Amino acid sequence: MSVLTNPSLLLLRNSDALTGKSILVVNFVQDGFLAELKTLNPNSKITAFSYNHANGEFAKNTHGVDVKVNHTITGSDYDLVILYYPKSKPELLMALDNIRAVITADAELLVVGENKSGVKSIEKQLAAKTEYSNKIDSAKHCVLYSFSQIELNAQFDISHYHKTFTVSIADTSFSAISVPGVFNHGCLDAGTKMLLENAPSTKQGKVLDFGCGAGLIATFLGLKNTALEFVCSDVSALATYATTQTLKLNGVTGEAILSDGLKNISGKFDLIVSNPPFHTGIATDYSVAETFLANAKQHLTKNGKLTIVANSFLKYPPILETQFETYQTVFKNNKFAVYSS
Repeated sequence: MSVLTNPSLLLLRNSDALTGKSILVVNFVQDGFLAELKTLNPNSKITAFSYNHANGEFAKNTHGVDVKVNHTITGSDYDLVILYYPKSKPELLMALDNIRAVITADAELLVVGENKSGVKSIEKQLAAKTEYSNKIDSAKHCVLYSFSQIELNAQFDISHYHKTFTVSIADTSFSAISVPGVFNHGCLDAGTKMLLENAPSTKQGKVLDFGCGAGLIATFLGLKNTALEFVCSDVSALATYATTQTLKLNGVTGEAILSDGLKNISGKFDLIVSNPPFHTGIATDYSVAETFLANAKQHLTKNGKLTIVANSFLKYPPILETQFETYQTVFKNNKFAVYSS
């Protein structure tokens, strides 16, 4: 059995609440909870849903659990929903609306989260939508709530959550579409802006936009050079969905694919461009970016180029030196640096 996180331990401490005929687990984490839940409900249908491809890959071999990774929760008739409280509040509100469209009238909703995640505001967030709420338990810096007599939602349509915004860089302006849970939802972040202001000029060939978010990098480069072909990758199904919408809106040719790092990327590219993700949680975590930089070289053509933007304080130069021997600092200020190899 793999180690359990504190929210999962709190859930299992209340195992009598974890029974249903058709159980949906939303935003599950990478631990042994799903297997434990199946043991408690050997004859129930258990569906585990995540927006995150890496979580889906982790869980996909859990015996007796149907794992789904998508931008929308599908199915119907769930009579118990277990929701791990997410980091992003807009994503939470969207997920709750989606959950209310796929449950039975007598369904129960359990919400668990760490105190620091903001979970304590869940009663307020659901106040108008449920008749009955109860704080069941708290331990290990986590809280578990239960909700019932939930107001159903006739249907859920993610397009109601589209946020369209304008990106203007140098002499190029375009509209982009984002949805909750996507990096820097609904606006252009300062790092990507600097990357695009110092964008590499590639006239033709294949480009990989790694960690594509809402597809801003690919769209900008594609509008400048219509001969370019794009593969956009992200670990989040919300990001690949938003990227697909943004590319389509601007008539840029490209596909968005789910990938944990470069694992699902095949072939070689004339340009790999990225504002790579570097932090998860409170501490600075380079692991995604380091693995990306370590493996990027094998996905470049002979004259291929890699261009990234990073916070100036991140120690990318030694990593770039190790992998590429030489690199250039294209631009640097006290906040960000753009590197090219």
